[in-house]
Amino acid sequence: MRISRALYDQIVEHAREEAPNECCGMVASSDGHAVDVYPATNAAASPLRYEIDGAEQYRIQMAIDDRDLELGAIYHSHTRTEPYPSQTDINLAFYPDALYVIVGLAGDQPNVRAYSIRDGQVVDAELVVE
Repeated sequence: MRISRALYDQIVEHAREEAPNECCGMVASSDGHAVDVYPATNAAASPLRYEIDGAEQYRIQMAIDDRDLELGAIYHSHTRTEPYPSQTDINLAFYPDALYVIVGLAGDQPNVRAYSIRDGQVVDAELVVE
């Protein structure tokens, strides 16, 4: 997926603002290009996992659909570990066509990585910042 520097920075800033808890949100896309970021509230309010409230998730998905866009990615942060999907992340990856973007905040600088998670299999995905 291609993403503008402004949208990428918005995701990273959301992760920093929510630390030490994980952040979460969704990215709308069109033809493989990120179009908009929808920050969400982490209903779990936890540094170890994230959960988007069902009503908020529905609202975001309807907003994406109303604009004739696609769910391009679901993002969240890892505040203490590397940006690689945990077993919980893998188990809860219910959108095989969306990328899963993780912002790692454990180091000096944010480390942002993207993955495709399908049938429990994690594959690195390309996230091109333009």
